[in-house]
Amino acid sequence: MDVIDKAELIARAPTEEVVTHDELIELLKTNQTPKHYIGLEISGFLHLGSLLSTGFKINDFIKAGIDCTIFLADWHTMLNDKLGGNWETILTASKYYSDAFRLVCPGANIVLGSDLYDSRKEYWKEFMQFAKHMSLNRAMRTLTIMGRSDESKLDLAKLFYPPMQAADIHSLDLDIMHAGMDQRKIHMAVREIFPKLGWKVPVAVHHKLLLGLSKPTQDEHPSGKMSKSDPDSGIFIHNSDDEIRKKITKSWCEEGNIDGNPLLDIAKSIIFHKFNTIRIERPEKFGGNIEYASYEQLKADFEKRQLHPVDLKRAVGNYLVDIVSPIRDKLRLDDELFQTIKNSY
Repeated sequence: MDVIDKAELIARAPTEEVVTHDELIELLKTNQTPKHYIGLEISGFLHLGSLLSTGFKINDFIKAGIDCTIFLADWHTMLNDKLGGNWETILTASKYYSDAFRLVCPGANIVLGSDLYDSRKEYWKEFMQFAKHMSLNRAMRTLTIMGRSDESKLDLAKLFYPPMQAADIHSLDLDIMHAGMDQRKIHMAVREIFPKLGWKVPVAVHHKLLLGLSKPTQDEHPSGKMSKSDPDSGIFIHNSDDEIRKKITKSWCEEGNIDGNPLLDIAKSIIFHKFNTIRIERPEKFGGNIEYASYEQLKADFEKRQLHPVDLKRAVGNYLVDIVSPIRDKLRLDDELFQTIKNSY
């Protein structure tokens, strides 16, 4: 695979932004196995966005010859009060996350945050060095990476989150830092501050967050993303086949409307990542069966109302069952941990 093909694979949907594309091309020309990472909080039940859309994007990097690391950020999970901030629960849930990503991304390395901090004696010095170059105002603006905006509810520890994330990136000696678009602010701070410290500046790759199944409402879900805390907004890996189909049937999918359409988003980010085509089965009187070889064809027909929401929903539901059920059947989640995660919402 040549450099251009690798870059196109990395920039493939759901990637929304590469900062910068020229730097990525130069990196791929000069380094056969660049080092990549994506950091993830251990924050609840895994769903289509957190495991599959993210995992399939990681697999694009692996196919491009990138050395990929999935960083399970246990300390960040505690700082952000996820899973009740209970350390033992976080460690137990980290095994669940690790098992899940090994199933979906078998070619990736998995690193636990606490293991990195225990093994790298320079870590806290580097944390302080970065923090000295970051103003309090900048840190506060960056806290949106945690989903936090109400200053009155912040404890002091949460201010450690952004510089820790930056120190993680430096400690792992990365060439590419990868995250959802919600993490863009800290990556831009990294690209601004690292040169001042004489540290290597990684390329930043940001992917689109998978839309939730409900009609987007700006007040409730500013990003419109699939949410772990709203069981009706997304498909969880442990949903049964019937639950998957039922949620898809109830999802928002306005005829002819391609803006913020969660079914089209799933087709683009997940189904077309797994399959080369999408087959729509329907009666002859409604146009008969049709097969789409690209997302653009599917979207165009939906926009022109040549593909009805009912037919799209049926196809998306069936494809998701085919994708999710083998993972669900192999991924163990014992009753105690299931209840603990459920009660933490």
